[in-house]
Order: sequence, then C-alpha cells, then structure tokens
Amino acid sequence: MTATADAEAAANELTPLADYLGSVLRRLRALPPLDLDLTQAHGNVLAEDVVAPHAFPAFDQAAVDGYAARWEDISGGGRGPSYVPAPSGIRGGRSIRLNVVGDLGAASWRPVRLTPGSCFSVAAGAPLPVAADVVVPVEWTDQGMAAVEIFRTPKRGYGVRRAGEELPAGTLLARAGTYVSPALVAVFAATGIGHVVVRPSPRVVIVATGDELVDVGRGSQPGQVVDANSHALTAAAAEVGALAYRVGICDDDPEGLRGLLEDQTLRADLIITTGGTGTGPGDMVRRILSRREGGRAGPVTFTDVALYPGTALGFGTVGAEEVPVVCLPGDPGAALIGFEVLARPAIQLLAGAEPVFRPSVRAHLLETVSSPAGLREFRPAHVAERRGGGYTVQPLRGGPFTLSGLAEANGLLVLGERVTTAAAGSTVDVLLLDRRR
Repeated sequence: MTATADAEAAANELTPLADYLGSVLRRLRALPPLDLDLTQAHGNVLAEDVVAPHAFPAFDQAAVDGYAARWEDISGGGRGPSYVPAPSGIRGGRSIRLNVVGDLGAASWRPVRLTPGSCFSVAAGAPLPVAADVVVPVEWTDQGMAAVEIFRTPKRGYGVRRAGEELPAGTLLARAGTYVSPALVAVFAATGIGHVVVRPSPRVVIVATGDELVDVGRGSQPGQVVDANSHALTAAAAEVGALAYRVGICDDDPEGLRGLLEDQTLRADLIITTGGTGTGPGDMVRRILSRREGGRAGPVTFTDVALYPGTALGFGTVGAEEVPVVCLPGDPGAALIGFEVLARPAIQLLAGAEPVFRPSVRAHLLETVSSPAGLREFRPAHVAERRGGGYTVQPLRGGPFTLSGLAEANGLLVLGERVTTAAAGSTVDVLLLDRRR
C-alpha cells in the first residue's frame, strides 16, 4: 500500500467534522433566562419577543428648530424682494409674516392651540401646538421674536413627527434570539421598557494543562513551554461575548486536575481545557478524563476528528452539575482553530445566539494550495471584496499552525475532506473572522 493510500485509509477512520459537531451541539441547551435591567442587557441575547408598550414618538412633536404653524397660513402671498428660489421638495412663494405667540421647548407640557395667522417658536422635540401641521426651519425665516417673516414655504407636514409615527404601541421590536445592541437598547428605552428577559452571557473557565508549561513573561526553552493558549483562549471567549476566566496552568496530576475541574464547576457554564488530548506519553488529560470507573465510561469522550490542524478533540461533562467541558489540543494554532470550530459554537448556543457559526462567503482563490487527504482544513487567510462584487482570498504564510498567520487573518480558508489541491482561480469557502481593526 502506498503512503497516500495509507493516509487515506487512516483518514477514513476519523469522524467527519460535521457529524462530530452535530453530536456535540445537540447535547447543549441555552442557559436559563434572566430578567435584567436595560442597562445590563447589552451584549446578551433576548430570550423572549419584545413588544412596544408605548408608541414612539409618544406625542406629536417638532422634528427641527423653527416655527410651528398652520400650513394654510403660510401657503399664501406676501411681499417678495427677499424671496429665494426654493430647493427641491419645498414650495416656492413670496414671504409672509406671522405673529409669534409663544415659545415651546422640549420640557413644555401645557397644551396650546394655534389661531389663524399665528405661530409658536419651537425647539426640536417640543410638543406641537394643536392645529399645527408644519414646522418652518428657523433658517428659512428672519428669526423674529414677536413676529416672524417666512421666506420659504415647506410642504405640509414638514418638520413634524406624529405620535407613533415610527413605532406604534404593540409593535414587535425584536424577536427572541436577537442580540441586544446599543441601538436596540435605545429603542426599548424610548418605548418605555426598563427590563428585558435575556439569556445570560456564559461563564467560561479556561485551563491550560501540562508539566512543561510556564507562565508568560519569559521565553520557552527545552523542557519549558510558555503558556500562550490559556491567554489566547480567554481572549477568544471574551470576544464572542462570554464572561471568561483564566485559571492558569494545571500540572499533569490526575487528582489535581479532577479537583480543579470540580472546583470550577461552581462558577462555570462551560470549561475549556487545552493540551493533553492526544495519545502520546504526556497526554494526561485524555487518560484522566476518559478513564472508566465502576464500569462506567469517563465523563469526557475523546474523538479523532477529520480536522486539520488538531485532530483530537474532547467533549463531555464534569461535576455533579454536569457542566460541559471542551478539550482542545495543546498546539497554539490547533487550539485556536479548535476553539473556532467547536468551543465558539458551543458558547453561542449556550448564549441562545443564532446562528452559532460564523458567516461564510465563497471567494476566488488567488494561490494554489494543497491540503491533507481526508481532513477538513482551516487555513488562515486574508479576504478582500472585489470591485464589482464578490470576494478574493489569499492564503497566509506558513499554513494553519502558524500563530503569525492567525494573527493577520481576517478569514479561515476551508478545504473539504476530498480536496487535496485547490487551484488558483477556483472558488472556495471562507469563514469570516470578526476582527475589530
């Protein structure tokens, strides 16, 4: 049997990534809902539909600073040397004069009524006088105080916002599953909502394992590896909206690891470990968490998935509360890719967010690339929009294991299990990364 045939035979024994993800995500449920004050709801996902209890605007009001008037009073004649040609959408005519009978600001509350030939000076947001159906912008007048001369005549209804014009009472403002953005907070507040029912942000604990690990602030040397993973994964969990807690480094001690995970179940909705998922002599996480006890399978199942990089992944539950745990490889590049394909969707599902996967596009490949047979590869890449529509994608140097490539990437080029070579000019799938830069 050739080396290629050997590789294909080995790949056929791996679990397809789609099947694995489906089996894991079906075991997770969104966190129980919470009723939160509006100021605390931002960044969460709604657990219920939200309906406007009150209209917005709540009353007829001026949309601009100017003079509230009756349109029939300003659509007539006057004298014309100061007339200026009207811009598009504005009626032309000769200037007229109206008596200014009062001023109205946003804090005005007493109802007032216009009489023929009169107007009120109004600020934007002020309640409209009864019978007013137009607001003349202040710059279209001589800005008079006792009387005002109007040089341009707007259309009827100009500068006026009617009650409920934007959002009538009873309007469906947002459906369950909607992310609470700052603008949505403003909509809720404007329609009289002070509390909303949301899915809480998942509490995610990150643990790095391995006797060889040392903390940041020094360089790696033989027998010692700087722990980059727990810092990177904590940042990745926070980026997706989780409340992320970095526990730090845990040695390859069976009792120590079990005790640490048990302790963390008290404050975690999801635990992520990194390192020790393989079958080598130092891969203790897999040995410890998959060990059978009392004839029962271990709390975590480790699966060799058709994924490149980072074939070995683990998923299960720990502790009496059965807190989900995701076990990722120890290589930093493989850990970050594993987070993207497994841990990130799990966090999204716990948060009640939809969709759980990142958006993807089809893109024009700028460079020929090769990929391992039988594995679904995720490779750092740079995606750009093409002039005239569509996207191009440029694979970044070093392939999927390089941290520098992942740091530069704004997308992940996805090459399927059957792809061994993707030619320049072909169309490929790309996951879009949300990079805030």
